[in-house]
Amino acid sequence: MSSLSPTQSYNQEGVDGHIIPTDQNVLQKHVAFFDRNHDGLVYPWETFQGFRAIGSGILLSSVAAFFINFSLSRSTRPGKFPSLLFPIEVNNVQRAKHGSDSGVYDTEGRFVPLKFEEIFGKHARTHPNSLTSDELMEMLKANRVPKDYGGWLASWTEWKVLYILCKDNNGLLQKEKVKAAYDGTLFEQMEMERSLAKKNAVV
Repeated sequence: MSSLSPTQSYNQEGVDGHIIPTDQNVLQKHVAFFDRNHDGLVYPWETFQGFRAIGSGILLSSVAAFFINFSLSRSTRPGKFPSLLFPIEVNNVQRAKHGSDSGVYDTEGRFVPLKFEEIFGKHARTHPNSLTSDELMEMLKANRVPKDYGGWLASWTEWKVLYILCKDNNGLLQKEKVKAAYDGTLFEQMEMERSLAKKNAVV
């Protein structure tokens, strides 16, 4: 049974007849990529499949699947008995928003442009539209809330994975990549690029 809100629109048919809501906030869109069957729930094996689809190795995909689902599942299922399958409810993912983050998502999962621009305005000193590895680490330290160890770990993991997957040949994390990660379009782009590369390799 889908966990999607009855207030959402249902005018787009997805995989296997499942209905995909068209008015998700950007945080929901960010997570919905990993909902591989579009039923409103993301299970660990779907997180694994999603990471593999964007080019992550088996080890990284496995660790990410465990960490993400174990960390987020309970927060996105308020009032429900904990599940050993650790599903994440896409419609409630904003409930799992952690501390010590950039603030680019507000408490409702909406994109905050000013906070996004602050990332580069404050920390991109070498190049105005990209972050080096050192600048990224400095940003994470600046965002830390005292004694918020869970938030520290979550932020470090999210940004480190993004950097590993999306840095360019010069070791820079470009602004457009970060923006795409936040607005929910990056993963689809990466999956499409990887699919095309596979097809070209066969040809």
